[in-house]
Amino acid sequence: MSNPDPANTSVIVGLSGGVDSAVTALLLQQQGYRVEGLFMRNWEDDDSETHCTAEADLADAAQVCDTLDIPLHQVNFAARYKQQVFDDCLREFAAGRTPNPDVLCNREIKFNAFLDHALRLGADLVATGHYARIRRGRLGAELHRGVDAGKDQSYFLHLVPQAALERTLFPLGELEKSEVRSMAEDAGFDNFEKKDSTGICFIGERDFAEFLSHYLQADPGPMVTVAGETVGEHRGLSFYTLGQRQGLGIGGRPGSSGPWYVVDKDIAGNRLIVAEGHQHPALFAPALRTEPVSWINGPPPETRFDCTAQIRYRQPAQACTVTQGTDGCCHVAFTSPQRAVTPGQSVVFYRDSQCLGGGIINAAVRRNETAEQQVTGA
Repeated sequence: MSNPDPANTSVIVGLSGGVDSAVTALLLQQQGYRVEGLFMRNWEDDDSETHCTAEADLADAAQVCDTLDIPLHQVNFAARYKQQVFDDCLREFAAGRTPNPDVLCNREIKFNAFLDHALRLGADLVATGHYARIRRGRLGAELHRGVDAGKDQSYFLHLVPQAALERTLFPLGELEKSEVRSMAEDAGFDNFEKKDSTGICFIGERDFAEFLSHYLQADPGPMVTVAGETVGEHRGLSFYTLGQRQGLGIGGRPGSSGPWYVVDKDIAGNRLIVAEGHQHPALFAPALRTEPVSWINGPPPETRFDCTAQIRYRQPAQACTVTQGTDGCCHVAFTSPQRAVTPGQSVVFYRDSQCLGGGIINAAVRRNETAEQQVTGA
């Protein structure tokens, strides 16, 4: 939908209880849209702390709607979230990879289940408090970085299909976070100072390994150096991620001069590979292979092209050359070696501010093979 008339356009805002979605609703109302709110419950368990947090978030969302005098709908997507996000993440963790639930949640819940539900309620468009921008280009809706470099969330949105972006508004994309908090205070929202949510939504502030242990069995094995020396025992490869420093239990070893980091996982041998030092060469890889890439505006016409990429949120743009394979997978060679290339995480491609799309990292590439060999696996 291009250039809608606000007075004749109904928008349902996904209200989380946070300040960003609250100001999203405020701005759209000020722009003349017919605005309603919707609070999603995406996670349920027996943890009382999680339940209390959800109820507090609902109360904050309700206060925003009361202040703006707009309706507040509620919907429970917990079963769908478990099936389409959480269960998939558990399979990835069990395989020794490190998935990104926020990326999957955006694709499956916020811009699929939520969008469908909002349309059934009569909405023309949906909106969220993401710091990103949508522009109308020659090929349809384009995803662009938010103006606030420290808050830009386009990385988490790269799997959202163009059809969903066509029906989405991101009012905060042109704003700095400080402006958003100031607007919330001026509007009388109780949550104007509310702390930003961090971490994985279904874990919250709990210890990650402790939470995961309720769903995955421990499978201890040797913790070894890159030279093969056993230096400890790990509790299970699922509980560690590449680049991890905390929780290894091998600090202060005789002869050690610095902290130890996870640099690789030997899945077949159930070995966790560690190395000493923040800049150890084993932490770096010059290239990676992806699983099939999702392109927002269709794949670039060139089989081989230059762009920039991120392999983690808030990482500065990294220059790279992308070679597309016939199976949709890509080989990505970076100008500078990248630290902790992590299978299961996403690599996201950009040209200037535009997000082209991205894919799940399948493996780091450390051998001197051609791009064509790496794409085909030959």
